[in-house]
Amino acid sequence: MAEIVLETEGLTKRFGGVVASDNVDFILKARELRCLIGPNGAGKSTFFKCVTGLHTPTEGKVFMRGQDTTGWHPHEIAALGVGIKTQVPNVMDALSVFENIWMAARRFMPTREANTKTSDIIDRLRLGPIAKADLGRLAHGERQRVELGLVAVADPWLVLLDEPAAGMSAEDVERMSEIIHELTRTAAVVIVEHDMQFIRSIASTVTVFHQGALLMEDHVDKVMSDPVVRNVYLGKNA
Repeated sequence: MAEIVLETEGLTKRFGGVVASDNVDFILKARELRCLIGPNGAGKSTFFKCVTGLHTPTEGKVFMRGQDTTGWHPHEIAALGVGIKTQVPNVMDALSVFENIWMAARRFMPTREANTKTSDIIDRLRLGPIAKADLGRLAHGERQRVELGLVAVADPWLVLLDEPAAGMSAEDVERMSEIIHELTRTAAVVIVEHDMQFIRSIASTVTVFHQGALLMEDHVDKVMSDPVVRNVYLGKNA
């Protein structure tokens, strides 16, 4: 059986009287790709933030490769070999694409290895034509790919992505799908996403959140055809 790389037990997060994440049990195995869906307020983003260390759970536990990481800070989780991409970019606009990715690599490896690894990531993500461009001058889709490069350069075994396709063109979304599938060759991937077309193109298993709890977890085709999911979460015409 594949190794369990991420698990939550009874994960709960309250903000005053509001239960944003409600007793969530979740399991992700090595090299598995999972999309988390649900409308605004469903609890998927709160769950994501509890897993990545942006929020501390009120109750419950988070385990990564069997290690209890509940309440850890994002940089402590990243040090385990976990790649995290949030909605708030962690980039330097005044530096080039190569320099941004190189600095991310240099955190984990010596200079010579960082040079080689950066060049490899630029080739894999097809960033060569813009490698010397300042990040602040790039289009949104290009920036998103660079941010994935910052995550991938450390060879993470678990990648956590918050809306990687947001605001992208159809061409950029297609390229992003290819990149994410490539990541699953070596890493498990969790994606919080609203774009259902993008989800259909990449996902096999989907987890649906509702009112902080898990509503359904199944193959994407079954989820999309489920009447409760369609009517309540995706809309009748989804």
